[in-house]
Amino acid sequence: MNPVAFYVFGMDIRWYGVFISLGIVLGVILAKFNCKYREVDFDSIIDVLMVSLIIGIIGARLYYVAFEFEYYKYDLIQIFNLRQGGLAIHGGILFGGISAFAIAKYKKVNFFRIVDVVAPSIIIAQALGRWGNFFNGEAHGGVVSYEYIKHFPEFIQKGMYINGEYYQPTFLYESVWNLVVFIILMILLRKNRKQGVVFFSYLGLYSIGRFFIEGLRTDSLMLGSFRIAQLVSLGGVIIWILFLALSKYKESKE
Repeated sequence: MNPVAFYVFGMDIRWYGVFISLGIVLGVILAKFNCKYREVDFDSIIDVLMVSLIIGIIGARLYYVAFEFEYYKYDLIQIFNLRQGGLAIHGGILFGGISAFAIAKYKKVNFFRIVDVVAPSIIIAQALGRWGNFFNGEAHGGVVSYEYIKHFPEFIQKGMYINGEYYQPTFLYESVWNLVVFIILMILLRKNRKQGVVFFSYLGLYSIGRFFIEGLRTDSLMLGSFRIAQLVSLGGVIIWILFLALSKYKESKE
């Protein structure tokens, strides 16, 4: 697949950046629509988003570079080159979440109301962002036979035909899983008024899918023999379970 979407004044604009930008725009529009379900002022969302989004992107890049520093240490300027990929969502969630908490605290707005509203926006942006990986020829799994890949649309087959072999379209698996999680979160946002339930469900549900899909990928960030994303995903599931257990315990005491 051609990673370049179009050119502006001779500079190539890549699909990776296009899909990330579309995800951000769609996420902001969706957050504005969802504010009514948690009675949050959209201006408060923007106040938090303007800073946490920038810090989240920086954090996502730093997280990725930290585990791939053997490559970047010989050409440090490439750390600032985001057009070819290299953003780790777990780093974005960590840094963006911490900055969002600090800003919410400073603005004296309810943090969990905000992240409940924003959680569906994050997961739909992730679903779109995986298509940027597709055009970059990354975030795929191992080699598969034509008998396997032929069940996918032809453009997926062509995109996964790399250097003479077909590869498993794990980017597609995660994009579809993220859409499923998005639907669940939207239902929870409307039906469940408990603060934090949407955000923590996002952490848990996304982590479940990411854990299994990560095991199929060939480009995982590693810590020794362990896949970093799987370790972090396990942590996300545990945090979700603890939140549900604590909520159940509080309900029993009321």
